[in-house]
Amino acid sequence: MDRSLAVERLLRDVPPHDLPAALRSALSEHFGARAVELLMADYALTELCQVSTLPYTSDPIPVEGTVPGAAFVAQAATFGHDGASVTGYLPVSVRGDRLGILAVTLPEEPEPPVWAELERFAEALAHELFVADRDTDLYIQARRSSRLTLAAEMQWQLLPGRACTRAEFALGGQLEPAYAIYGDCFDWSASAHKLAVTLINGMGEGSEAALLTNLAVNALRNARRAGVALDAQAELADQALYAHYRGAQHVSALLLEFDLSTGMADVVDAGSPRLWRLRDGKAEQVHFDEQLPLGTFEDTLYTAQRFQALDGDRFVFVSDGVYDAAGPHGDRYGEHELAEAVVATADLPAAHVPGSVLRELSTRRHGEQAEDDAMVVCLDWFGPTPRSGPGPTPAVALGSR
Repeated sequence: MDRSLAVERLLRDVPPHDLPAALRSALSEHFGARAVELLMADYALTELCQVSTLPYTSDPIPVEGTVPGAAFVAQAATFGHDGASVTGYLPVSVRGDRLGILAVTLPEEPEPPVWAELERFAEALAHELFVADRDTDLYIQARRSSRLTLAAEMQWQLLPGRACTRAEFALGGQLEPAYAIYGDCFDWSASAHKLAVTLINGMGEGSEAALLTNLAVNALRNARRAGVALDAQAELADQALYAHYRGAQHVSALLLEFDLSTGMADVVDAGSPRLWRLRDGKAEQVHFDEQLPLGTFEDTLYTAQRFQALDGDRFVFVSDGVYDAAGPHGDRYGEHELAEAVVATADLPAAHVPGSVLRELSTRRHGEQAEDDAMVVCLDWFGPTPRSGPGPTPAVALGSR
């Protein structure tokens, strides 16, 4: 059997918790690998944590300033030489969602086709890891460099992922503080014809806010999967929240549904998450008619609005934990600062934008603890014909929204 097929079949056949050991054995046998290590990106995307049978027993590797970190950020194979061997750091990603790095140490520099094979194994490993989380805690444990709060545990398990890439669009999202998030959340889902994006900000703190958000997200998913229109999705989720909390708790939400063939989007603005658009090098807020948060009153009616996305548009969604964040002197983040932060991301891929905006926000706080959790989601709209390049290509013609 061809060695590539042998390795990939082994990845499919072993128990989920045995993936690193099986890969280590297979690459040693077929490629003479001296060492094989799987490094998982932590929840904050600032560290790479080694997967081992005993979690928390090794020090994480910083993403910034390290060779494996450079491979993770660039999403490209990076190599390190120590004289006696060479180590390749290969991105472990699935459909744009960055999971970690596969480090493979070989006795000597191999030919380029060998590295290409190993990169393919890293991609195959990513798909297996994506499925393995259903059956083992090993890789979920390896992602954390410190303990998550109960609320954060609930929120991270609720997410669809942290990035997604297709020919028509690219998405990236991040929550902070990563280990203590509670009310903020995002969701997305794509079919052959539609892309749904949901931004949620549940009121309150701790696990109570997480419970509220969980109910809201699942109510919206239930309505979306029933195939009803966007305004009806909002109304059904509103009814579910009001039935449980009787108006004492509510959820701010921004619901969007894009037609993948035209870029026309339906929108329901039910609260605080805001949308910024980067087009032709200029960032501006896109305003909608704000309606009541979900769960405020019984039988609230919602109305969807429409706007047009143009090829090359970048959309950045932020929660109030971003635009209401206080600086060291009590001043708020504000529209001007947020517009500058969005413009500064122009050359970054969508998956990197949330981290960039949140790091800028953290720098502005000068290390002070945040008053609220924060969410940033970036959507790059390529349109029916995908554009080249890591970031959005500016549209030639500006259209009305």
